[in-house]
Amino acid sequence: MDRISVNIQSEVGELEGVILHTPGAEVENMTPENAQRALYSDILNLDVARKEYAQLSGVLSKVTRTYEVADLLEMVLNNERAKEELIFEICKHESALALTDDLLDCKPKDLARLLMVGVPLVKNNLTNFLSHERFSLKPLYNFYFTRDASIAIGEDVLISKMANAVRDRESIIMEAIFSKSGAFNTQTINPASFNLAENTTIEGGDVLVAREDILLIGNGVRTNTHAIDFIISRLLARNTKQRQYILVQELPSKPESFIHLDMVFTLLDVDKCMVYDPIILQPNRYQTVQITIEKGKVLEIKTVDNLLVALKKLGMDLQPIFCGGIKDRWIQDREQWHSGANFVAIGPGRVIGYARNINTMNEMNRNGFEIIRAKDVVADKVNLNDYSKYVVAIDGSELPRGGGGARCMTMPVRRKPIKW
Repeated sequence: MDRISVNIQSEVGELEGVILHTPGAEVENMTPENAQRALYSDILNLDVARKEYAQLSGVLSKVTRTYEVADLLEMVLNNERAKEELIFEICKHESALALTDDLLDCKPKDLARLLMVGVPLVKNNLTNFLSHERFSLKPLYNFYFTRDASIAIGEDVLISKMANAVRDRESIIMEAIFSKSGAFNTQTINPASFNLAENTTIEGGDVLVAREDILLIGNGVRTNTHAIDFIISRLLARNTKQRQYILVQELPSKPESFIHLDMVFTLLDVDKCMVYDPIILQPNRYQTVQITIEKGKVLEIKTVDNLLVALKKLGMDLQPIFCGGIKDRWIQDREQWHSGANFVAIGPGRVIGYARNINTMNEMNRNGFEIIRAKDVVADKVNLNDYSKYVVAIDGSELPRGGGGARCMTMPVRRKPIKW
């Protein structure tokens, strides 16, 4: 496999590489009893979820280079030294050092699978026999949301520090993939390697690269101010001549559909964005803060009216398109809950989202986006090159129940530059 150089300078540049993880047995290893611990509000039907996910991965495979986490992880594990280091780190982190030797005896392909679907608890002593747990290493229920565990910013990859311990192994695996698989040219920045506050947390759904000099970051239950200060410190350390901007959007802690910024705001084109109006544009108690950085110093921190006002002053004049339409707050809330604001761009004005959010799709269509069914693209009934602006609509009855949309399920590693 040829190496690809990581480079993300926008949210909408033509996609040239993306990391995916097809939902597997880990999803079925969830029960009503542990669903909340796994950060789900419901349990998923794997058969239906995989069919829906096949539409997403099928469309992406036609327009860009796709990488599966399982394949990349197997590449890491084929290196004996990397395998030992990764297994020791995981077992130590999860207080399961007794598993080390058994895991090291596994073949790379089998081991990659175990690290994601979970390692069953062997009832070989009284403690294990009486335990109500089913796994020594728990399944990675959330890993199909590949966006969260790592964040490509420019040519670097920031490893996430997850807000919930059940997801820590995702970050450990993504660090190994970027640094040891041999598939990528990049440098990783891992907050765990720095002397930061213990409660520092950041996840990829909260970080949007609006332009090479503008980061948008959500501040809520998954990404806190300590993490944002860490990003500021890394930008200060670069000490570049170019002025940099960070726009921070505070988010509500409830309901759970507001966990990340990309659940209320995503970029669709060089001049269009998707917004959940009540949080992004309507007056409310959630602040938007602009931080200006230049030559290794913070020049200014100030409150601004909202993201769109701030971006316009920075030269990005975005027309908002409203999640759920413009008429009914009740419909807006329903469709936002099912990731109606969560789109991923495969190029300027070419995006993917859930078909179920009918009012959002109608609003997209009114703003010039052709609505194309994902299943028609996969079946070669539609050629995307025949359209300049479109939204590919994937079926979503099961996948949204995990709490995320097309952006959540994709981790872009390279995009073509935008001519602003």
